[in-house]
Amino acid sequence: MAELSAIQPCLWFDDQARAAMAFYVDVFPNSGITRIDEYPDESLDEHFAGMSGKVLNGQFTLNGVAFVCLDGGPLFTFNESISFVVSCADQAEIDHYWSKLSSVPESEQCGWCRDRFGVSWQIIPSNMGELTRRPEQIQVMMRQKKIVIAELENA
Repeated sequence: MAELSAIQPCLWFDDQARAAMAFYVDVFPNSGITRIDEYPDESLDEHFAGMSGKVLNGQFTLNGVAFVCLDGGPLFTFNESISFVVSCADQAEIDHYWSKLSSVPESEQCGWCRDRFGVSWQIIPSNMGELTRRPEQIQVMMRQKKIVIAELENA
């Protein structure tokens, strides 16, 4: 079990927190759902109308990083101003995460993608700084959707 960090990302889902946690822990190694607290029975309080059984507080880890999440309704949604960076060792790892996480093609650019829950990810090689030192490499990267390491190396 991961130790709680002083700072943890919290993901606000409309009503998909449980499905998102299950999906993410399947995608990333060294991951698991730590705890799920559900909203109480809605008959106890009108503030919980329609929320019974949904996730009030979900705790999970992705590759050892602790996250929390909740089902909070449609008031807030995800956008690309916040993303999670996945540093990959090689092209095979990039391909793996890209195939699992990218589900909104119009959101793909420069290694960024958005998953089916609306969360944005940056799937990049761990040596991205070395691969984008020259203007030609940056130009190639700007045209890419999924990062292709060989194209950057050959630019």
